[in-house]
Amino acid sequence: MAVPPVVIYPPDEDGGRRVRVDGAIVGRAFSTRDVAAFMQEAGLQEWDEMDVVRSLLIEWRGGGPDVWTR
Repeated sequence: MAVPPVVIYPPDEDGGRRVRVDGAIVGRAFSTRDVAAFMQEAGLQEWDEMDVVRSLLIEWRGGGPDVWTR
């Protein structure tokens, strides 16, 4: 199974970060737990927060997985 490209955009004024999976915006994340849930919905059911933090498949824009405020 091919893993879709994932982009996490910079935090907005509310601390949410848009999440794009395979070219489509799938929602806003407010933590790595939220990103893991989006990854699970994309077919990676085994993923957890540590997978999100360590993955080279996720492009973090405007700060890494530890940045959730502007």
